[in-house]
Amino acid sequence: MEKAKVTLYTDGACSGNPGAGGYGVILVYVDKNGNKHEKEFSQGFENVTNNQMELLAVIIGLEALKKPADVTVISDSKYVVDAFNNNWIDGWIKKGWKTAGKSPVKNVELWKRLLAAKELHDVNFVWVKGHAGHEYNERCDSLAVSAYKSENFSPKDF
Repeated sequence: MEKAKVTLYTDGACSGNPGAGGYGVILVYVDKNGNKHEKEFSQGFENVTNNQMELLAVIIGLEALKKPADVTVISDSKYVVDAFNNNWIDGWIKKGWKTAGKSPVKNVELWKRLLAAKELHDVNFVWVKGHAGHEYNERCDSLAVSAYKSENFSPKDF
């Protein structure tokens, strides 16, 4: 059976922006009948960094998919995208979750959740750079506010 093709547009915002912490994900997917759908969702957190929020946006998007899918994650976070395109994770795992300077890696539990979600899906990360009206970047930028106000969801087609 062919895997569903899913696009995740993600963004995160650190505590206080847009509210008491929040991140957003728009999930664009095609259901078993070939119909295209979009869903928005979020969850609030406090006392976290912007990079943590970016990670959470990707994690929650992937965790929402119950069946294996071909997923494209479009993010305006170079931190998240570089982590996978530059194999940072492989290096960290081989070093026992230590950086090159032997310091403990931050956000280990988030990275482990992301790796677990990523094992189920074929994931490609795409970074959209800048804020000069790029369609995908504008979409990512709008998520932290709009999804923070939306309801959590779980797509039933997967």
